[in-house]
Amino acid sequence: MTIAGRSEAPPGRAEVLESRPSPMDGFDPEQLGSRLRALRELRGLSVRELGRRLGISASAVSQIERGLMTPSVNRLLAMVTAMEANLSDVFDASATPAHATPSEPAAASGYVLSRGAAAPVELDGGVLFRSLAPTSTRGVDFFESTYPPGVHAGGSHERITHSGYEVGTVTSGTLTIQFPDGTVELGPGDSITFPCELPHRIGNRHDEPAVATWLIVHEAGGSQT
Repeated sequence: MTIAGRSEAPPGRAEVLESRPSPMDGFDPEQLGSRLRALRELRGLSVRELGRRLGISASAVSQIERGLMTPSVNRLLAMVTAMEANLSDVFDASATPAHATPSEPAAASGYVLSRGAAAPVELDGGVLFRSLAPTSTRGVDFFESTYPPGVHAGGSHERITHSGYEVGTVTSGTLTIQFPDGTVELGPGDSITFPCELPHRIGNRHDEPAVATWLIVHEAGGSQT
């Protein structure tokens, strides 16, 4: 790691989400937009009001919801924050768990997501997001992000803020995270934690894809991302 500018249930007791094609297979901009629209309507927000909160036009919101425009990482985070939602509300695969062992009630069991059961969604710029949580859990988002070479979240010099606390570990490649007072480079095995309210911009300045796993813990009693 280099810094610039700044000094569950035991095996056998868990319910397994069957290793079959997930409802998220082929998760495309239209499907992403549909879920964002459903969240907006659930919150009772108009397209115009959501656009006002985001500082964009109602037309831009409509294009995202219809799958005509793919949001960047920063735009997606801004949208779920403006709707007081979690990323899991967007990426929840709604998979049905296999039947629990009769001797172990479902309420006492955990859940297992089989490898490859949740497909990623590709955001603007080619960043891939994939949910790693077997089920939607209030107050927590757990996901994987893949940044292709030369790709950053959002536009040039654009930093994002959202609510909660973020913990990330790079599993391959090198990620660069820009903060107001400096830049951090994370290599394989490096971890970082910071409050999401701190303006930050994540990207990959190198020639190989960078993959990281992230845990976002939201404010106690809240549901924002």
